[in-house]
Amino acid sequence: MTNLTIFAGRANPALAQKISDYLGIPLGRRKITPFPDGELLVKLEEDVRGRDMFIIQPTCEPVNENLIELLIFIDCARRASAERITAVIPYFGYARQDRKDEGRVPITAKLVANLIATAGADRVLTVDLHAAQLQGFFDIPLDNLYAEPVLSRYYSQMHMVDLTLVSPDVGNVKRARMYARRLAIVDKRRVSGQDVEVDRLIGDVKGRNVLMMDDLISTAGTVCDAARLCKDKGAEKICVGATHAVLCEPAVERLRDAPIDEIVVTDTVPVSEEKINGVGKLKVLSIAGLMGEAIHRIHNDQSVSSLFK
Repeated sequence: MTNLTIFAGRANPALAQKISDYLGIPLGRRKITPFPDGELLVKLEEDVRGRDMFIIQPTCEPVNENLIELLIFIDCARRASAERITAVIPYFGYARQDRKDEGRVPITAKLVANLIATAGADRVLTVDLHAAQLQGFFDIPLDNLYAEPVLSRYYSQMHMVDLTLVSPDVGNVKRARMYARRLAIVDKRRVSGQDVEVDRLIGDVKGRNVLMMDDLISTAGTVCDAARLCKDKGAEKICVGATHAVLCEPAVERLRDAPIDEIVVTDTVPVSEEKINGVGKLKVLSIAGLMGEAIHRIHNDQSVSSLFK
């Protein structure tokens, strides 16, 4: 892997360092300088000509700043004559704006996909896209990893008995089936960008321990309402697993007050100690090993999908 090089933006340096440690390759030296008016200058402080270059930068909060930084980073690498540029985006922001669900609104996920390709990326590596069809928005190769092996390994070590898998909404049924075939389904209707209405539970959770899986927790309205519904229907212990801990306001307060015994997330998005302490029952697992192995396989032209078989 002599021509493999890894650089990190400022969005999630801790994850980038763990991926670097897994691969045994130091992070590339770069300098990111903000100007007084908010503009950014990205400078690579080592030669990348002819290199297979991976840029690690999730587009999490602040989404727009991190996205622009990624685009500038990619353009910088292209102009520095990197042989191949892979945008490693553990969390892909704007993924929920993937269709026109009402008149006169954009499909921003497609716009962002176009921007990444136009900037000069040759391929994209991401984790648990909000909707699988987003892969079709990209005109360059995309590898969509699943956090399921990381989360499943954790829960298998817990040896939970009388377990029922619960999907917090109909859209996540397919995701829940990756963890188990036996599940219950919560029927949900979105009221606004911050609020949802949970009506009924399809399935039986009485006397069962519930494991609820989702791709992301944003305002936590869906998962907290689903947890309360499960508790009202007689569920015993309730655990929640999710890939992306976006945790916008008022997620911390909602999760703290909800009848949830444990919440397990990954580090695709940096989670501050303040949020961990605020929730009080939040555990963060690292996805660095999975992403590091995917980078290794992409670099060596090996199968990535075989990681999940």
